[in-house]
Amino acid sequence: MGFVKVASKSDLAEGKMISLEAEGKKVVVANVGGNYYAIGNRCTHMDCTLSDGTLKGEHLQCPCHGSTFNIKNGNVVKGPATKPESIFQVKEEKGQIFVEL
Repeated sequence: MGFVKVASKSDLAEGKMISLEAEGKKVVVANVGGNYYAIGNRCTHMDCTLSDGTLKGEHLQCPCHGSTFNIKNGNVVKGPATKPESIFQVKEEKGQIFVEL
């Protein structure tokens, strides 16, 4: 599908995240230190919505059972999840944020 516009920089302040669904993919996009990252938005443990969880630095904690993922690379930081999240390429152009789906 290519890159899809998801937000403007002003809509996604540092330490915040947004979610989107396109082409059957559920994605959470986060601003960490002025850089933008995107991973799958369904916990690999029990399919809970990660964007309902808590973002602390580069760690996103699932609201259901506490699994924690690194938003930069999708890796599991703390279980019970054992499978990493999918990652998506993000780019910023002219104040707009795009995710490749």
